This record gives sequence, C-alpha cells and structure tokens, in this order.
Amino acid sequence: MGLDRPETVIVGSGIGGATLAAGLAPSGTSILVMERGERLRDSDACRDARAIFQDGAFRPPEVWHDAAGRPLNPGNYYYVGGNSKFYGAVMIRFRREDFLATELDGGLSPAWPITYDDLEPYYGRAEALFEVRGLRGADPTEPPCSTGYPHPPVPDEPAIAQIRERLARLGLHPFSLPLCVDVERWLARAPTPWDAFPNVDAGKMDAETGPLALALSYPNVGLLTGAHVRRLIPDKAGARIAAVEYEQAGEIRRVEAETVVLSAGAVNSAAILLAGADEAHPAGLANSSDQVGRNFMNHNSSAMLAVDPRFVNDSIYQKTLGLNDFYLGDEARRPALGNVQLLGRVSAAILKANLRWAPEFLLALLARHAVDWYLMSEDLPDPQSRVRLDGCRIVLDWRRSNMGAHAALIARMREVFRAAGFPIVLTKPFDKRTPSHQCGTVRFGTDPGSAPLDPFCRTYDHPNLFVVDASFLSSSAAVNPALTIAAQALRVANHIRQRDLQA
Repeated sequence: MGLDRPETVIVGSGIGGATLAAGLAPSGTSILVMERGERLRDSDACRDARAIFQDGAFRPPEVWHDAAGRPLNPGNYYYVGGNSKFYGAVMIRFRREDFLATELDGGLSPAWPITYDDLEPYYGRAEALFEVRGLRGADPTEPPCSTGYPHPPVPDEPAIAQIRERLARLGLHPFSLPLCVDVERWLARAPTPWDAFPNVDAGKMDAETGPLALALSYPNVGLLTGAHVRRLIPDKAGARIAAVEYEQAGEIRRVEAETVVLSAGAVNSAAILLAGADEAHPAGLANSSDQVGRNFMNHNSSAMLAVDPRFVNDSIYQKTLGLNDFYLGDEARRPALGNVQLLGRVSAAILKANLRWAPEFLLALLARHAVDWYLMSEDLPDPQSRVRLDGCRIVLDWRRSNMGAHAALIARMREVFRAAGFPIVLTKPFDKRTPSHQCGTVRFGTDPGSAPLDPFCRTYDHPNLFVVDASFLSSSAAVNPALTIAAQALRVANHIRQRDLQA
C-alpha cells in the first residue's frame, strides 16, 4: 500500500484509532495509521517498579501547562498502542443510566445523543475483539447484555478471595472486573501486576496486540511510526480536510487522504484541531460551535489503602474485584457516588514514588498488610474546563466538578473497609498530572451549534473528518472508558463502510 495517498488516514494507534482500523480493514479501503511514537520494545525496565514509578522510564519529556502557566508532565504515553500499553486492562460497559440525563451532587450529567441500546451490539463485538474475561450477573448495575464474555473471569488470588467474602458478608455485591489479560502469560514473563506496567505482547490485550494486529493482517492497512501530526490542512474552499501535516525525523511532511480520522487522545486531538486556525477558521478546524477543547473531563479519582495489621496481602496482581453498590447512589438517597475497584498490587517501590521521604522497609511493611483500591467519581462537562493553545504550548485548564460526590464515596468506603475489618484507611487523590481518563473535548451531539461532532463522530464542519477517541464522550460516567471508546469505534467503522457502499 502506498503511504503517499491512502484513502483513509487515522491519526493515533490507541484504543479508538486501532479499533476503527480493525473495523474498516475488511472493506478493502487503503488505510494508513499514523503514530507519533514507536513500538515499545521489551527490556528489564518493563517489569521494574522502580524504573516505571520512581524513574519515569517510559514517560516522554512532554510539558503541558496549567491555567496559571505552571509546567506539568502529564503522563501521556507515545507508543504504538498509545496509553493502552500501560492501562489496567479493565473493559467495562457504561451503565444504561450513563447515557441519560442525571442530576448529580455537582450538577447535571447530560444525556448522550445515542442510547445504550444503540451501542450494545458493538459492546459485545468489542468484548470479543479484546478477548475480555468476566462474569455476567454479579454486578447489580450491569445493563442488559446480548452476549456473554468470551472467557471466564481472571481468578482471585487467595488474599483477594478473602476480601470478596468479607464484602459479601456486609451485604455488598463485589463482582469480577472484566479484564482483557491472559494472567498465565502475563505472570510467565515476571510476577508483577499489569496495571501501569507496559505490555510487550506478554498477555495483556491492548490496542496494539488486539485490534491493530488484526488490522495490519490485511494488506490494505499500513502503519507509519515516528509521525508527529502537527495540524490538518483544509482544501481551498475550507470545507474538507485535504492533508495531514506531520513531523518525522526532523522534516515536515504531508499525506493526503479522502477521509481523515483523529484518534490522538482527547487533549491532543483538540490541540491538533485548534492548531488549524487560519483566516477562514479563526477558532480552529471543526470549531464553528466554539466547543473544541472545551468540556474537558477527567475522573475524580483517589487511591485508598485499607490496612489491617493482622491481614497479610501476599497477592501479586490483585486487580480482580470491583464494587458498584454506590454507583447509582446509596441508602441515604445521595446521588450517584461512583465506582470502586482494586488497583494493581501496590508495592513498596511504587509507594516510594509518592513518599520519597519514607524508608522503603517501612513502606514494605505497610504494603504487606494493605489492600489497594481505586475510587472513581464522575467529572461533569464545563465549557470553561478546557484545552487551549498558547502558541505551540498545550494549556490544560481543568476545573474539577462533582467533588462532593467523590468526598461522599471516600467517606462511605472508609466506613465499608472499617466494617470489613480494616481499622486503618489511608487516602490520596490523583492530581492533574494523571489525565488517564481524559475525555470530552470534541463531544458529539445532534446540534452543530453546541457539539463539533454528529452521533457518528463526523465533524459537522468538514464531512470527511472524524474524531474517534475519548474526545467524543458527552459525559465521563464513572467507570473506565476504554470499552466504550472501542464500541463507538466499531459503530463508526460500520457507518463509514455503509456510507462508502452507498456512495
């Protein structure tokens, strides 16, 4: 396949871009996937917690700025497969209620332009594509599903099985997290968690090892690495996107295509559109609504360590349990609080990254008697919470919302864990340097005056431009977004294929 004039260019090889490529590949259309980074190669650092968490071995030397002009290293990863190379492999469906307008503690979570039923068949296809391991029926908030999981759940380790039992005795409903990881293959490489550890084809199904590998098995799909897309070039009329401008090996180059898809992540996709500002598009491309870059959301998240000096946590990977009992509210009739799930096993070396002053032997003692949890609450869209450009600099002005719900979730889980026999409960919030669930900056909707994208993620302003990554989300919900991004990518791929057949 020639790289100079493919029919479709996809910018980004993360969950959205790779899954879209897999969905389009059987059509025979020539597809070029462009990736800013290179393939991640195996090394000792891939399973070294000190290298990953203390030394930042895989973090790029990228600098964004906050609204006050302070620099931050955001923790985005630029490899083939994108951020999914490091993700926790949780592939959970949004709840049916997440697609509806819902009044939360901090305001209104808006309705989506599509329903859960519109996405449901594609959820099943995405679960099959990523070989998700799970069990239907244990989560009381689980929406209707027309298919079962492709594989049984990842088994609890003995210490975690005890935790499941303790929570169930309290009347709660712990469920097996839907995970796309072959735990035996993962552990055969080294006995470590997979959450935040990079995957080098060692058992975790990420965007590279799953959908991108499938797409590249077709002769009409190619991959261009080391290609940092800077901006999109419209045609003379300004109506269509004529070319993608990128930097590679220090040279500025262009590639032309009939269809262009941005899948660079919610911050970078918005930045690329804003960088296209010209006389005809003073606010940037696809931005007649003035909403590109706005409505940035990132889950309100905290780590919680439940500690019992009498309990020994000898688990390796740990991350198999979730809890949604307070997802839609609680017995005190408070609105939706959020999701609770296990983190990957937190070791002394990982704790040391945030507690540099503490001796590692004391942190090892703490870790031995602790169970590590991730608490996640919804962040609400706000036009003033935004990504913008200051020259070439990305400015992230994230304005947190719905923090009352997150505080209530923390308080409720502190009660739960103490009742489960953990007298010490420690909490630390994740800060702005960890935009791991960034979304909402190029949202979809039925009104071009308030949304840049239509319900199939095509821009209203440019009929040959799509944005297929977490940018499109109308709301952040309070569960991991990867499966929803993949499902929508398959839905968009089906739409593009039907459109091309009718053309």
